[in-house]
Amino acid sequence: RVRVRVRVRVRVRVLGGGADTVGALAPLESSDGQQTGDVYRCPLDVRKNCSRLHLGRVSLPDVSERKEHMKLGLSLTSNPKDQSFTCGPLWSHECGSSFYSTGMCSRIGRNFKFSSTIAPALQRCETFMDIVIVVDGSNSIYPWYEVQNFLIKILEKFYMGRGQTQVGVVQYGSRVVHEFALSDFQTVEEVVAAARSIEQRGGEETRTALGINKARQEAFARGGRRGAKKVMIVITDGESHDSAELPRAVELSRKANITTYAIAVLGSYTRLGIDPASFLKEIRLLASDPEDQHFFKVSDESALKDIVEALGERIFSIEGTNSEGRKFGLQMAQAGFSSHLVQDGVLVGAVGAYDWNGAVLKETPKGKVIPPRSSYLEEFPESLQNHAAYLGYAVGSMVTARRRQLYVAGAPRFNHTGKVIVFTMKNTGHLSILHSLLGQQIGSYFGSELASVDLDGDGDTDVLLVAAPMYYCQGWERGRVYMWALSAQGTLVHQGVLEGSEHAQNARLGSALAPIPDMNGDGWSELVVGAPLEDDHQGAVYVFYGKRDRIQKKYRQRISAVSLGSGLQYLGLSLHGVLDLNADGLVDLSVGALGGVATICVLRISSRVTFEPEKVNLFHKDCQRGGREVSCMSLSVCLLARTAAPAPTPTSAPVDDTTAQVKPLPPGELVVTLSPPPQETPDYGRPILVVTETGLQTPDDGTVLDPDWPSVLRTELPFWNGCEHEESCRPDLVLHAHSDLPTLSQFCGVVSGRGGPASGAERASVRVVESSRRRVVVYGRLENLGENAFGAALHLRHSPNLVLSSILVKDQSDLQIECHAELANQRSCNISAPFMRSRAQVGPAPMVVFRCLCTQMSIYGMWFVSSLLPAVLPRGGIERNPADNMNHLHLPLQYQADLLFTR
Repeated sequence: RVRVRVRVRVRVRVLGGGADTVGALAPLESSDGQQTGDVYRCPLDVRKNCSRLHLGRVSLPDVSERKEHMKLGLSLTSNPKDQSFTCGPLWSHECGSSFYSTGMCSRIGRNFKFSSTIAPALQRCETFMDIVIVVDGSNSIYPWYEVQNFLIKILEKFYMGRGQTQVGVVQYGSRVVHEFALSDFQTVEEVVAAARSIEQRGGEETRTALGINKARQEAFARGGRRGAKKVMIVITDGESHDSAELPRAVELSRKANITTYAIAVLGSYTRLGIDPASFLKEIRLLASDPEDQHFFKVSDESALKDIVEALGERIFSIEGTNSEGRKFGLQMAQAGFSSHLVQDGVLVGAVGAYDWNGAVLKETPKGKVIPPRSSYLEEFPESLQNHAAYLGYAVGSMVTARRRQLYVAGAPRFNHTGKVIVFTMKNTGHLSILHSLLGQQIGSYFGSELASVDLDGDGDTDVLLVAAPMYYCQGWERGRVYMWALSAQGTLVHQGVLEGSEHAQNARLGSALAPIPDMNGDGWSELVVGAPLEDDHQGAVYVFYGKRDRIQKKYRQRISAVSLGSGLQYLGLSLHGVLDLNADGLVDLSVGALGGVATICVLRISSRVTFEPEKVNLFHKDCQRGGREVSCMSLSVCLLARTAAPAPTPTSAPVDDTTAQVKPLPPGELVVTLSPPPQETPDYGRPILVVTETGLQTPDDGTVLDPDWPSVLRTELPFWNGCEHEESCRPDLVLHAHSDLPTLSQFCGVVSGRGGPASGAERASVRVVESSRRRVVVYGRLENLGENAFGAALHLRHSPNLVLSSILVKDQSDLQIECHAELANQRSCNISAPFMRSRAQVGPAPMVVFRCLCTQMSIYGMWFVSSLLPAVLPRGGIERNPADNMNHLHLPLQYQADLLFTR
């Protein structure tokens, strides 16, 4: 037996310089019981674990946040100048009964520390109010608990929280008492609990003007917030004793921008039968304009509960709409769905802005830049507003040869086919659309990914790439990427499309795009395209090489998740290629997948394989494996790992290997695998073909091989046959067989005299089947009296009344038999090579045990024929004596009777 086990590890580490940490996005991660998403800091050393940044805990002041499902890390934009990055979630905040997904981004420094937040679409809630309730508590109010119930009911209607409503209560009669201030409580439950404990203060007078003035001067100052809408609710049941002062109090309230709701309770007038006309006239004076929206009257205290719904609706107008009450503005903008760094700030895509038509915003050091809805109407007309174009799904920028910066944004749902616009945007908010590119196919999601490529590294954009990952072709959702060349004047010229493997099915090529500034050292930038649905959702990425003014249409390498061998899914869902992770002077690639990130760089490996001894000697057993002696040899694999040296100037010629330099590699292990894999070799007549393929033990942390560089080396390892002649052997195979069925003599006991009438010859040939027997076993012995045999085979044939159950090799034998059925009563078995001569064996001669299950034993007996075919080497050699290579067992049967005598 020979076993080949080879595993070569070469450990490499980053030697100075370069980055040693990457950021990994986890948009489904949970924080404090909510699915917020997060970003991980991952060291390239696989022995160290990733650590969370806990960005889900970042909050904005004075805002009632909703962090559930906010997808923190859905997008990430890095700044190669200072190695900082910006990530954007679908962050939401609460406004009344609505939740607005305005979006928020977090800026992170190069040390992975939180720096600041960016929320260009965030606006004040319509429920950002300071409400003071001024309630009449004089003696004429009866019963008090009805007023108290009204307070509780209306307070339960308010939306309290950071950035929303605050409530204070003032009670008046002859004097004014502050029951609680605006800033005392932050939740509805706290306010309601406080209202339950308010007692009627009483008083002989109803001084309404005093109550209003105290509320304006003091109540709104106790915890009032700048910018909050001021609302006053006045509840009284009678004419005021300081009515002369009311007009002045009302005037001052209106100057202070206080909206007043007046509620007249007619209970005391009804009970005394008094005309309330004068009282109602006075109370109407308190209400803000229009009067019909701000004035209420009820018949008595118990009827206050009937106006709770109407009062609540009038205080909190229809949320989430503009002044026309029909359209959303930035309330559902989802700013940060995409992001891109530009010269003077951060460009942010807001797919939900303007009724999900979308928009592009910008955050600059000087403030927000928000173009109005009218800026987009020419390319996104009102007639198509219901299509939800999702402008801002992807954003980017280009720089012309004249150093003019242009912005790019994709709207993959525009008119169902998708659109990309090229525009300029000033910090005043003025937006001018210069060009528009239209998709070709409905549902292709044209414009969902964008990338601008600087092929020669001169700072000017050469090619604009637009992905349509859902492009349908030949019955499959394969995807494609469109290319446009950018001229010095800023015009775009179509250059064709990029496509993946013709065998790909549902691939979604173009789900991610990543320009790489020279990944292979040829002086031109490369493009990596993700296809996360290839190989049954395991994913793959394609590498396209750049050349002069274009991207080559035929991909040069396809890297699949299957080839990485790490169990990844959706590989290529995101891509990033900015940093040099292994300090070899070339930018490396990070590829996102479900539950992991693979970092990839280009590697060239040269290998050489030698054996000692040069031939496998099966008769020299110098090793122990599994308690058996086996033959071993020494195999040496020499590796030279290189990364291509960057070319000093752009050139179209490939880099000659003689100029390549040995470079430090990223953390990981190189591994050499051999084909066939470690197993017992069945054919010793031919040499073992050792196919040495170099790869990576931990591909998630290291490199990919250069597709133009050979990684496979084929080497032959021959056998020494142990025969007199190198090319031929002359074996002498012998086969013996017998059954375990007893003869008639053995069964009947001839010696003891209990034999039957049968003759002696019959007693020796006839076999007896006991009544309890269900099996019959045939024993065979194989021997080799000549030279070593290679490729011997055993053929078995038995009578139809037998069913062959199993074939086993006796313990301590080096031989193995592998059988297959030819017909119902025939087997053909290969004997493992080499079948050495018996005297060369250690221990007893090899024995083969045959077990036959007798299911149809009949009086006609059974027969069993076995033959041992001689081994023939490919170049000669033959069996010396074929006559002893066959056994024929014919067994006449008698059956033991099972009789019961009774009387």
